Amino acid sequence: MPVMTRSPIDTRLRAAVRLVWASMPGDAAIAMPGAREHVLPTGALHIALRISGPPLRLFDGAHDVLGRTVAHALVGGARSRFHVRDIAEPVASVGALLQPGAARALLGASEGDLAGRHTPLDAFWGCEADYALAQLQEARTPAARLDAFEGWLLRRLGQQSTVLAPGIAKALAALRAHPLPIGELAQACGYSHRHFIALFRESTGLAPKAYARVQRLDRLLGLASDPAQRWAELALRAGFGDQAHLAHEFKAMTGMSPQAWRGAQPASPRHVPVPAVGIQ
Repeated sequence: MPVMTRSPIDTRLRAAVRLVWASMPGDAAIAMPGAREHVLPTGALHIALRISGPPLRLFDGAHDVLGRTVAHALVGGARSRFHVRDIAEPVASVGALLQPGAARALLGASEGDLAGRHTPLDAFWGCEADYALAQLQEARTPAARLDAFEGWLLRRLGQQSTVLAPGIAKALAALRAHPLPIGELAQACGYSHRHFIALFRESTGLAPKAYARVQRLDRLLGLASDPAQRWAELALRAGFGDQAHLAHEFKAMTGMSPQAWRGAQPASPRHVPVPAVGIQ
């Protein structure tokens, strides 16, 4: 599935949105009854609108045959482990990955309120979610859809600014580079341990340790696509204690072993097809 991404140009939008994307099924895309994929965590909140195809359908693990339907337009809260979704039918979509602290300005809720779950977008935007979806369906190219979607995000943002406490911004930068023990990080940012964890969770949707785990997985995924790279070497380069630590963390966060992930040869490292369970 071709995916077009764009880093927002408008300064106000750049402060709230990390990137926007538009995807379209390829010309040869066909329905695959029962097909699913593991969606690996980014550690960030996202907004997504399905322009064609069925609404998002999620499953509670490998043995859930029925699943549950969410919506065509939805908000996905930050999470530190995978979720399983239906990919039986080709879909076109647009979406945005938000910056920490942006949910309040764009959705009227904090990242902490939305973490770990999918919520229909109309719970926050009301009927504007349907208007946005209709406008996006009228746009015929990925570029036109991105333009329209960015316009909606800018109107929602209006004159509001995203507010991220300086200490949390400092902590986020540190955790993306070389994580420190949480106690040291809280002290360096000028917070008590308890207040730091609460404020961090409110701003990102994740506790500091969970956020650090996702960042480490992100580093690993960026290195691991080359089959010539040995897992023991990758473990050290990505910040794991050893290969056993990597294998344990990888399984817990992705639902599969590192070798199974590599064997699946996913077109996108965070979207991994898995065997179907019956016909949905």
